[in-house]
Amino acid sequence: MSQALTRYGALHGSILSRRRKIETHKGLDRLFAWGAMRLAQRRTRLRYLVREARAVHRLRDECRALSEQALDEQIEQVRTRFRRGRIERDDIRRALALTREVARRETGEEAFFVQLVGALGLYHGRIVEMLTGEGKTLTGSIAAPLLAWKHKHLHVFTVNDYLARRDARSREGIYRRCGCSVGAIQEEQTPRERFEIYARSIVYGTPKQITADYLRDQLRVGPLRTPWTARLVTGGSGPMIPGLRAALVDEADAVLIDEGVVPLIIARSRSESEMAQVYRDAARIAQMLDEGPDYSVDHLKRRAELKRRGRERARQAWEKLDGAIWKAPRRAEELVRQAIVARDCYKRGSQYEIIDGRVIIVDEYTGRFLHDRSWEHGLHQAVEAKEGLDVTADRETLARLSFQRFFRTYRFLCGMTGTVADSRREIEQVYLRPVTSVPTNRPLIRKQLRTRAFRRASERWDAVVEEIIALHRRGRPVLVGTRSIAASEMLSARLETRGIEHRVLNALHHEEEASMIALAGRAGAVTVATNMAGRGTDIILDARARELGGLAVILTEMHTARRIDRQFMGRAGRQGDPGTARIYVSLEDELIVHHAPRLARLLALLPGRQELHPSVVVRLAFRHAQRRAERRDRRNRANVLRQDDWIEKHLPGG
Repeated sequence: MSQALTRYGALHGSILSRRRKIETHKGLDRLFAWGAMRLAQRRTRLRYLVREARAVHRLRDECRALSEQALDEQIEQVRTRFRRGRIERDDIRRALALTREVARRETGEEAFFVQLVGALGLYHGRIVEMLTGEGKTLTGSIAAPLLAWKHKHLHVFTVNDYLARRDARSREGIYRRCGCSVGAIQEEQTPRERFEIYARSIVYGTPKQITADYLRDQLRVGPLRTPWTARLVTGGSGPMIPGLRAALVDEADAVLIDEGVVPLIIARSRSESEMAQVYRDAARIAQMLDEGPDYSVDHLKRRAELKRRGRERARQAWEKLDGAIWKAPRRAEELVRQAIVARDCYKRGSQYEIIDGRVIIVDEYTGRFLHDRSWEHGLHQAVEAKEGLDVTADRETLARLSFQRFFRTYRFLCGMTGTVADSRREIEQVYLRPVTSVPTNRPLIRKQLRTRAFRRASERWDAVVEEIIALHRRGRPVLVGTRSIAASEMLSARLETRGIEHRVLNALHHEEEASMIALAGRAGAVTVATNMAGRGTDIILDARARELGGLAVILTEMHTARRIDRQFMGRAGRQGDPGTARIYVSLEDELIVHHAPRLARLLALLPGRQELHPSVVVRLAFRHAQRRAERRDRRNRANVLRQDDWIEKHLPGG
């Protein structure tokens, strides 16, 4: 009977959280909601967190003096108070002091004072900014038991399966001693294995994996409103995920912001595509047309428009083709426009790669492969046709959910990252979670060198190679960041020609990602990586590298979001280490060409045959282009929110 009631409670919680109405505020209501959140959280600002962390730190000697048995008994006592909901301020302090001591005994890692501040921020529902190398993994692992005790189940989100598996295993000793079970959701697991892992207290996983399982639960349970009717449909097992109670998001900027605009879709393939030849014909017609006289392309919005001459040339071509679809001019023109977009806006090595005869999407923010994702509305098939590959069947959408909506469904949300302060306003308005910047444990002594700007991209790459060679000869470790797989491979070829031994870290060479990025701090090491490859792994300097000036980070192109630049450059100077960072740009970079073309033309008038001067003007111009790109991305995410609201209003059973 007790087991039935337990399962009823889990099922009931899952359905309630699935049906929880998420409201997006607009206008003055949005401002009021944001103000109300700030008012409600005023007592847990940084000053309060620092004061409470001091109180926790004062308990250190007392906790260290406890025997193993006494420590376990005190943990059980405070855990019981949390689970019963009888939590006082002293209970929070003692609980965090105890989990800190458990972490010290189980892993040998003792949390710094600033990590206690960060852990308290997580417990109070804040998004915590801690710079790269400040120990976010340990910070999360001493806060997680408290959240699991209080909320019964805690989902910890990471950016990839490797980090989920690594952190679940490395933190297991801490959680087990705190009375919590832990597991990691991995892509290769069966539904039965996932069902068992979701029943544990703390579950690690990626947004893609857990959101997909949540959508599968929706498809299984459907629009049913009560746990008892759900039991009839699901054979008594109920949903896989027992409620969305609490979430702790690691690398919160990547998950909540970068991934926020991407809806996750559960789809199934229709029968063998009869459209394959149609997509191939559309690609052939697109090849016949010339940009300018026949069509125009908006590279930012990734749209194409046929002009009068192009429309007439395309019509003459498709009228010679068989198939009913070519008899409908509007649909025929749409197919040709899609083929043009696939050809001109989607480039191999940037937006996708071809692996084993398949088009694999590349995440433009992380440089990672998204093996099980495909573009919608025939775009994926248009890219396949452009590349001369087998055209896959169209897919039928069964369920759809944006990450923004999914994370707002949790009753409790907190997170941590190194660069979220740049998106503070958006995080606070969309997720109603306050952002707190935690000071570093040691002073930051990394030197930011002046930005170097060049007229042409080729001249920029020549200068980058020369600086790498100069630093390598001095023995300093060098980490070079590129925006795409193609750029990293091209730079690697240049370094090979010059005889520079190096490692390449991108989606094509990802098997030993963690070990490769960890070795990047050795004297003389040269590592070429796409923007955020190796994220979540510390670069530790050896003694020789520290003596020579630390890690030299070179960013070869600015990204469309400043925090991504900060994230990469933050690899240097961790925990008070020495280091330098420098940015290279050119007037042919996508950022300035697409987001500030007029400024690019003005910059071309500056003095300097190859390298432009002065650098201050260039830096301001590129920062302006970056702000415009950030505004565009915010608008895209706002559009996703509006689409979510429409679905909630008009498709309540979805």
